[in-house]
Formats: sequence, structure tokens, C-alpha cells
Amino acid sequence: MNNNINSILKKHHPTFHPIIKINKEKETIIPFDFTGANNEISKDLIADNTKFSNWINDKLKKENASFGIGGYNENRTFYSRSKLFEGVQARTLHLGVDLWGAAGTPVYAPIGGMVHSFAFNDNFGDYGATIILQHNLETTAFYTLYGHLSIADLGKMRIGKFVTRGEIFAHFGEPKENGDWPPHLHFQIIEELGLKGGDYPGVCTIGEAKKYLKNCPDANLMINL
Repeated sequence: MNNNINSILKKHHPTFHPIIKINKEKETIIPFDFTGANNEISKDLIADNTKFSNWINDKLKKENASFGIGGYNENRTFYSRSKLFEGVQARTLHLGVDLWGAAGTPVYAPIGGMVHSFAFNDNFGDYGATIILQHNLETTAFYTLYGHLSIADLGKMRIGKFVTRGEIFAHFGEPKENGDWPPHLHFQIIEELGLKGGDYPGVCTIGEAKKYLKNCPDANLMINL
């Protein structure tokens, strides 16, 4: 089924509304690397959210960029900051794409859909305020997850509410409401959600990679930036 959803998303990619709005003549987006290859990502840096946020902001300022982007299928080092990702094998493989930018940045629906579920996943290192939308393209149902949002956005949600393409329905959250991360959006495509509601793993173990990557196509297929 994954091949089907991938082909459908590739086909419709030009029609998706950008998830964030940028002025391409004046603003830029830079890639961020959070793998072990980036020796700037130290334990000291990620343990202190103020330092981590300042590092993100300094990188953006240095490149005169409004946003940073990256993360799909990226084996990251910084999840060691939270016990949430511990286990027999640590969860380190990122299943979505992150857009790093200012708190309050509006988030636009890439395609019309219904609110499937929403929740405040209030654990250190978790999603914080989270919304999941349900979509249908060419009779194929799938979901998009938006994590690290403003908690005020949840107050406007109700299950079954329709969100139109290009509608602002959420915003980047502050650390106190986004799981204690530098402000950013975690965006993820999910084919089968199962019984999950308001939550779904955004990071998996290396041993689980095949299963989760199959169920979570490359989110760049919809970001359209």
C-alpha cells in the first residue's frame, strides 16, 4: 500500500499548499543536520533548552534564514535529552520533517481534511500540543500529524471539524507548550494510524525502521517549499 500512497502524493505534490508561508524573494530555508556527524550537537547543548534555542537562532541569523528544515529518516543524537526515548534500544530515527522557526509561526493545511484527533502530550521531549488531520486522495485515506504547536490551537479544535486547503489552523508553540523544544513544527505523514489518537510515534528504533518508514512516507512530499 505504501507504494500507492507515495505515487499519489508525488502526483499531487504541485497542488499542496505550502505548510508555512515564506517570501521566496526575501527569505531562505537552510538544512539542519542533527546526526552524529554534526559535532556541534553536544550533550551540554541539548540539555539546556535556552542554549539549544540560541544555537538554532544563531544558525538562522548567520545564514539570513527564516527557517531551518530537515529530519526525515535522520538518525539523531539529541533524543538522549529525554527519558521518553529510552528503552532496550533507544528511539533515534526521525519519521517526519521538522521546520525550525519563530514561535507563533502560522501553519497552513496542505490539503483539505478533517480533524481526526488532538492532544496535549505534556511530557519532557514529547510533542506538546498535537493535531492529527485525516485526508483522502483518489479514495486513499491517510493522516498528517502536526506536533509542537501552540496549546491555544487545541481550544479551536473539535473532532470531525473540516480544515480547508491553505487554512491557518495552528502555530509553532513556545517551549512550555511544545515539549520543551526550541520552537519548530514536526510534520509527519501516516498511512495507517491504528487506534492512536492525538499521538503517534515520531521517532523509532533502528530495528523498527523498515516498519515505520513504510507507514510514514517522506513528509517532504507534502511540505511543498
